[in-house]
Amino acid sequence: MLLADIGNTHFHIYDGKKVEHLTYDDAIEKYRENELCYISVKHHLEVKIEKIKSWKNISKEMILEGAYDTMGVDRKALCLSHKDGLFVDAGSAITVDIMEDGVYRGGFILPGLKAYLESYRSISSVLDMDLNDKISLSTLPTTTKDGISYGIIASIKALIDKHSNGKKLYFTGGDGQLLANFFDDAIYNETLVFHGMLRALETK
Repeated sequence: MLLADIGNTHFHIYDGKKVEHLTYDDAIEKYRENELCYISVKHHLEVKIEKIKSWKNISKEMILEGAYDTMGVDRKALCLSHKDGLFVDAGSAITVDIMEDGVYRGGFILPGLKAYLESYRSISSVLDMDLNDKISLSTLPTTTKDGISYGIIASIKALIDKHSNGKKLYFTGGDGQLLANFFDDAIYNETLVFHGMLRALETK
């Protein structure tokens, strides 16, 4: 069975072995004849997708104890992947959520790395820099590029460290691997959302 997580910018499709990242149109064209279960945060696509008879929206089946009403279904699925831990999904936004004994305990949302960089560019062309993803957090930077990179990475890390309290750290999303590198013993797995989807279906 194919699973799909329809995000803010891409379709993410899981066949049980690997994850494929596609544009909306390419995913619909390629898989419209396949049996597929999906969750979606892109509500304006519903009119188009609900006409595909072989696809099933399972968003309402992502039931997470302690979740609030407007919590994104992708965040719910991610938290359902394990009963305990701190979960980071680093995509167009960075979401950080905490689970304890199968219950959602809260979380917060940060801009994604691209959004951070765009905010610097909007201040001044002098701050139009790429991220140094190898930045050292042990010493203060002495260049503009490193100063921006340090400001972004260190602030994200500080918030996550504040709330981790010895919990296992799980990272997913397009920039998940990059951020995971700044934490000891962090686990990066791009299939976490899909594992949560499967667990929800198995307990139905």
